[in-house]
Amino acid sequence: MSTDVSGMIECRPGARLWGPDDEDSVWEAAIDLFLLNRGNAYDGLACLFGIRNSYGFRPLAEDRGFPVDASDGLRGEFAGYGGPHDVHGTTWLTWAELDTTDWQETNSSGTRTRASAAGDDTDWARLERHAHPQRSPRSRERTPCRLVPLTRG
Repeated sequence: MSTDVSGMIECRPGARLWGPDDEDSVWEAAIDLFLLNRGNAYDGLACLFGIRNSYGFRPLAEDRGFPVDASDGLRGEFAGYGGPHDVHGTTWLTWAELDTTDWQETNSSGTRTRASAAGDDTDWARLERHAHPQRSPRSRERTPCRLVPLTRG
């Protein structure tokens, strides 16, 4: 049985202008993951989110739940995807966390690195390039973004 992946990349453009604690600094839907999805990259799902983790990776962001401050666009997508009854492994991961990831860390068998599963030469790298084409740490600080996958199956 396959796992369907959907979700959103969300950004907080108001944080760049007013700071992250300002009431107008809310999460906005930026890119629907469906537009960037070229298939189920299970090793990347395992490495990043612990979903279908038969690869033995220590997930970066496993089972954090649905973001309480999610954008209206993501809330609509979550409801349309079946909500809590159909969506499993709900979690999220920020670009700041990706910036501090040890991409050479291996899975439990020591045979695969994070980079081989979800690094720059994989389909997952396209997600980051679309959300942050500048790819500089300074631009990421000014516009916080996060990846919120929704999976079922």
